[in-house]
Amino acid sequence: MTDFQKIKDYYSKFNETDRLFNDNSGKLEYEMTKSILQKHLPKKAKILDLGGGAGVYSFFLAELGYDVYLADLSENLIQQAIAQNSRKEKKIISCDVVNALDLSIYNNEQFDVVLLFGPLYHLLKKEERLQCLSEVNRVLKSDGMIFASFIPYLSGSIAIIDRYFRHPEQVDINNLDKVFKTGEFNNLSREGFQEGYYPTVNEIENLFEKCNFNTLEIRSIRGIGYEKENNIYNIKDDKMFHKIMDLIEETSTKPEIIEMCGHAIYIGKK
Repeated sequence: MTDFQKIKDYYSKFNETDRLFNDNSGKLEYEMTKSILQKHLPKKAKILDLGGGAGVYSFFLAELGYDVYLADLSENLIQQAIAQNSRKEKKIISCDVVNALDLSIYNNEQFDVVLLFGPLYHLLKKEERLQCLSEVNRVLKSDGMIFASFIPYLSGSIAIIDRYFRHPEQVDINNLDKVFKTGEFNNLSREGFQEGYYPTVNEIENLFEKCNFNTLEIRSIRGIGYEKENNIYNIKDDKMFHKIMDLIEETSTKPEIIEMCGHAIYIGKK
């Protein structure tokens, strides 16, 4: 089963907010994700940002006028969000410490949209993932939408080989073999990314279908810009920059791009 304490410990040290703002790979993901949300979200909605960390997307959506409820496993990140929320003119409605497997603090059909930008990175066991999505389905209104990020199988598994080169104390033959066979990664140390789950696109689609969601789109949120982000954001030719960004967008739903280009997103409807 997933060791939630290991996950909380990891996010007490890793600055997810700075990853999205100060790192070009995070910047590309953040800009693409914002674009996806603005394209698909209804004009008005009550949104649960489940696993939303310190509220990067929550604050963005609140600024756009949405009613946003932030929830995360990490007490530390929720405290950061509460402190930031106190300084905002357009506030998040609530910031709560919540495990994605238990959404009992929320009512049935309370939300129009749920963002799941974190839990599927970590929930190791199928029954945990099913429980999480069952709870999401319960709190969503009829025709409600879900946006769920995940780390595709090939991207995640290959990254564990790279992790071995950089941090051999975290990877041995056994957990490397396991991640390629099952998509599950158990870090051998308490440092670095913990408790990882890397599904194929078919596994993700089947998972959501079992929980009564209809697939609208599955796509990469880094695309062919993956691991080229620094070069892209240093392009001086404005027309070339926008052409490359257009190509990233146009190719983002190709299965081979989803599998090999970092983080991806599932968009579905109840």
